[in-house]
Amino acid sequence: MEDSLDTLVAAVLSSAKYRHVSPAFIRAVGARELAIRPNLKSAIKATKNALHQAGGAFQDAPIDYAQALSRLHAAAAAPEPDALRDVCRSVMAAHTSTRERLPILDEFYATTLASIPPPARVLDIACGLNPLSRPWMPIPATAEYIACDIYGDQMEFLNAFFALAGYAGRAEVRDVIGSPPDEPADLALILKTLPCLEAIDRHAPARLLDTVRAPLLLVSFPAQSLGGRRKGMVAHYEERFRGQLAERGWPAERFEFRTELAFLVRKGI
Repeated sequence: MEDSLDTLVAAVLSSAKYRHVSPAFIRAVGARELAIRPNLKSAIKATKNALHQAGGAFQDAPIDYAQALSRLHAAAAAPEPDALRDVCRSVMAAHTSTRERLPILDEFYATTLASIPPPARVLDIACGLNPLSRPWMPIPATAEYIACDIYGDQMEFLNAFFALAGYAGRAEVRDVIGSPPDEPADLALILKTLPCLEAIDRHAPARLLDTVRAPLLLVSFPAQSLGGRRKGMVAHYEERFRGQLAERGWPAERFEFRTELAFLVRKGI
């Protein structure tokens, strides 16, 4: 089993699409697939499919992070006050999840976070390129921002972005299914993440919600498929999530936007 798992991880990492994915995450997914597949070849294919659902589907093409960082550096030094925001928008368009939020970005955080006290620490789970939305978030300039995802190159890019923008915090590679973050925060962002986790491990969403140590959770779901079809997704996700909230006795405020359904959950800890 261990030899087969080593072979599987090496095979997946040799793929250009998945070479920057956390090896620990590949290993965890691969171990599950090896246990239920008839042979190594089918387990490798199933692992790649799972990685596609977890993150690969949100990147239409490889992102040139060096070029993006160069543009952000230039924007940060530019005299125009909106230069950095404009480049952040442009870069976020390269990732499907954040691209879907661009039409509502000016209202999304201003609306969903309007009622909360200023957070000193924000946790962005399975973040993708969402930390580039920081200029739109009504949070203090001094707030610490902790982001995590499974892509090593993406986390390096975000750490460089934090440094050039003068933001406190860090971006780290993390498998949030096998190792949900448990450090304390004032606000946790769990944006369009739970359906991706559930596609790999049906128990992962509940495990993540219970593990996160933040009194406030901003949880969201896509209002449409990647192909743009709505097909009852809002009602489906809302019913499932409200069931989880009811089990835990957590109140939540609901927000519906054109491309996203969001809940501000008062978890309390």
